[in-house]
Parts: sequence; C-alpha cells; structure tokens
Amino acid sequence: MTKLSVNINKIATIRNARGGNVPNVLNAAINCQVFGADGITVHPRPDQRHIRYSDVLEIKPIIKTEFNIEGYPSAEFIALVLSVKPHQVTLVPDAHDAITSNAGWDTGRYRAFLTEIVGEFRKNGIRTSLFVGTSATDIENAALSGTDRIELYTEPYASSFSTDAPSAVAPFVRAAELARSLGLGINAGHDLNLDNLRFLHENIPFIDEVSIGHALISDALYLGLENTIQLYKRQLSR
Repeated sequence: MTKLSVNINKIATIRNARGGNVPNVLNAAINCQVFGADGITVHPRPDQRHIRYSDVLEIKPIIKTEFNIEGYPSAEFIALVLSVKPHQVTLVPDAHDAITSNAGWDTGRYRAFLTEIVGEFRKNGIRTSLFVGTSATDIENAALSGTDRIELYTEPYASSFSTDAPSAVAPFVRAAELARSLGLGINAGHDLNLDNLRFLHENIPFIDEVSIGHALISDALYLGLENTIQLYKRQLSR
C-alpha cells in the first residue's frame, strides 16, 4: 500500500501571515491523521517562514502515524532531527533561500557528505530518504550512500502530464525500477495532485509513500480537509 503523508507547511504559512495561532498547526496535524493521512510531513527552513523548529518539537508527541521531517542537512537541522527522532528524515539539497524544492541531489558530487549524514541518522534508528531526480547515476550513488529510500522529485512529471502523460511518467518508471533493484524504498513528491496522482501510482504501484502539501491544502480550502484527504487516498487505491 502506498502511504499518503500530508505536508502541513502551508497551514503554518497562513498562521504566520497574521501571527498568533490561527490556524492551529497542531490541530491540523491531529485532524489530518484522524481523517486518514498515513503520516505528517514538515519541512522547516532557516527563515522559518512556515513550519518553525519549535513546531517540529511540539508536533512529534501528537503523531500517531508516521512523522517525516524534510530539509537541508545543516548543523542546526541535523541537531533538530536527532533530538526529535522522527520515523523518517528526507534530505533535500535546497539553498537556504529556496522558495520550494526545485532539484534532486547530485549524489555523486555529494556522496561522501551524504554518506556521513545518512550513517548518523541510521545509527539513531531514523529511516533516511534522499530527494533525487531520475538520473540512473544519482540513484546508484544514492544506494551507495546507505540511504533506506529515495524520494523522486516529480515536478517534471507534473509539468508534462497534461500534454503527454505516458512520456512524462516513463523516466520515473525506469528510475523507480532501478531503485527497487538496488534495494531502495521509493517515495515521491512535488506538484502531485488529484489530476496526476492516480496515473503515477498506476505506473509505479510499488511506491512506498507520497508526500503532498501545496495542492492538497489548496484543495481543502474548497473541498474540506477530511474530504480532500479521502479523495487523495482514493487515487492510491488499486
């Protein structure tokens, strides 16, 4: 079964726009789980423009499903992850001022760097995932780093889906099959939505987890959070 992890960053963005605690991020995390989400994802950034480090510490105790923390492995981020000990950490190569993740790791260039960090997290019982594109070389080097999983960066698939879905998904199918042959688990995320998620899942039914935030929270404004989570879960049913 492919799990749905809901990224709640956008809820924190709305809260931070006015200050205070409305909408309440902790309640959102609780409700997402009650409404059927298989996990909660957060991606704290250095400028704390959405999820804050303090939020991460407060969210962990209320997680009943799985907790996934994404981020660039700075010293501060590593310390946060080691203190919280989530079920999974997803390492992304974002610049400190990135608006959103826009590329996967060059795992050849950064293999030694990633291997050391992956080893530290695994030693502490934290499952690791590396954010990568579809390059065979990057996936092979990811496997050599010792990571448990990769997360396929699906923005290129989402961008081309409406014009040529079979061609858009083809490199992701090849990448996922290679990763599986190397013993890696496979996650996917970025720009997945109610239009393109089912087709991706039909072509790569062995994906372990999708992490979805922006589109899901946007849909929830019109459809309601509970209904939206269930709609996304249906896209992952076989």
